[in-house]
Amino acid sequence: MCRSIKTLRAPMTPDVGEDDIRAAALQYVRKVSGFHAPAAHNQAVFDEAVDAVAGATARLLDGLVVRSGPSRT
Repeated sequence: MCRSIKTLRAPMTPDVGEDDIRAAALQYVRKVSGFHAPAAHNQAVFDEAVDAVAGATARLLDGLVVRSGPSRT
């Protein structure tokens, strides 16, 4: 599902911004809802879902701890 959403965590993707997170959230909500562009009567709940997913994604990325592999000496 959502194969076109790219990995956003560092170091996989450097310089991830709010636009990147929002684009991924929009793709996810579109896929789950089945609507590319929701009808007017669904727009508010669609936008709320995008905001919620974007917020959760930002918190996830902020909280991840990426450990480096074993050092070679």
